Amino acid sequence: MSYIENPKIKGSGVFCAIPQTGECPQKCADCFFQGGRSYLEPLQENVPNIPDDIEYWHIIRVNDGHDSYFLEPDAKWRYGADATRDFLQKRCRGRIQLFFNTSIAKNFERYRGMPFVLTVNPAEMTDVDFHRVADPPINLMFVRIRVNTWNVESVVNPAISFYAERQVPVVLTFMRYYEETIPEGHRSFYIYKKKVLNDYWVLRTETWESIMWRHRFNKWVSSCGIEGEEGFFECRHCGVCLREYFATMDRMWREEK
Repeated sequence: MSYIENPKIKGSGVFCAIPQTGECPQKCADCFFQGGRSYLEPLQENVPNIPDDIEYWHIIRVNDGHDSYFLEPDAKWRYGADATRDFLQKRCRGRIQLFFNTSIAKNFERYRGMPFVLTVNPAEMTDVDFHRVADPPINLMFVRIRVNTWNVESVVNPAISFYAERQVPVVLTFMRYYEETIPEGHRSFYIYKKKVLNDYWVLRTETWESIMWRHRFNKWVSSCGIEGEEGFFECRHCGVCLREYFATMDRMWREEK
């Protein structure tokens, strides 16, 4: 099976890997991975998707689709992060650097010794609540918050406060909607625009600015790209993941000394 590169991440120094087969049990609404619009469609033919031609300085993002928490029972890497790294290292033919992505706020020990990203308001939680990790592990690279205009006050701002107080980096990922599920009274904040491969309802730039402006002096808060008419969506123009990956690796190194 030939590797298919995520076009959003191309040129950023990051490659994506999905070791699992099939769909993710989380089934988050408007998920690009299993909503029929992924760069890996048809999924049954193109996952697992693992790079095989990378350099030692590339970083592998494990699970840009699916979830790193879910491990297949017959896989060699089912025993945890170390085995996953060994598995990917063999497939990638060399030394690798990687970080995991999950939306399950438990059993963090399975990512021991390696950075991971936690989405704190996945699926049904998106607009109503967020995972609170009171004692964040040292290898928590950042928390990812799914943002729209109707969950800012109820979920996003409280989540930012919670994690910033614990000195955990926060990355805001602004939701885009394929079907018009935007509540009445919020539609004027969105514009229909192509993002990488697909057309979506995306946040207008001025609305994105107003949300980010509130946190402009909070050093723990970043945005995943810039939204709307003036926005950019490619990872090579952002660099947040690279910054936080190396900051996490340095933090773990210093802790071990």
